[in-house]
Amino acid sequence: MKNVIVLGAAGNIAKFAEEYLALQNDVNLKLYLRHPEKLSIEEAKRGTIVQGDVLDEVTLTAALQGQDIVYANLAGKDIEQQAKTIVKTMDQVGIKRLIWISSIGIYDEVPGKFGEWNNQMLGDTYLPTYAAAVKAIENSDLDYTVLRPAWLSDKDEVNYEFTQKGEPFKGTEVSRKSIGELVAKLVEQPTKHVHESLGVNKPNTNGDKPEWYQK
Repeated sequence: MKNVIVLGAAGNIAKFAEEYLALQNDVNLKLYLRHPEKLSIEEAKRGTIVQGDVLDEVTLTAALQGQDIVYANLAGKDIEQQAKTIVKTMDQVGIKRLIWISSIGIYDEVPGKFGEWNNQMLGDTYLPTYAAAVKAIENSDLDYTVLRPAWLSDKDEVNYEFTQKGEPFKGTEVSRKSIGELVAKLVEQPTKHVHESLGVNKPNTNGDKPEWYQK
């Protein structure tokens, strides 16, 4: 059995990932979040719930005991500190495998007018903070996979492709459901895409902006 802890388990992507992970017969889920009331009754049944903040090292360290894979679905102005705390506690507990959701644009990898628009929308503080968080992970000794989704939609579809770090980002959008399914696949095959930072987009969505911003 694989013991998988989800940090930020009430996130919109995380809920899709948990739905897919619950279908894997060899996965035990632990759902770590500040506000358990954000989970529906059905969502709460998918795993053991632990109420806590990732910056609370005592609670996080206790929750990480016995886990094999950490999936972090986090956000906030303190995302760099969250990343550093997770790296520290994973090292202390002896867990290696981390799946980390980040942001498009952290490497200035988005070309053309869409890249200019993305930088304008995400601002001068958001991207550097998320980039610093990923740098802390990349500089660690963890077996990480970083996912950099395009602009997220709520479309009921699974359709995505990758670009690697160092390659120009493709497309403008991708569904949350797609990212959730990808996370579940990484858990199913945990040796795939180790030490990689993957840009994730829906094929054939090139443009100056995501579809819903075109009007």
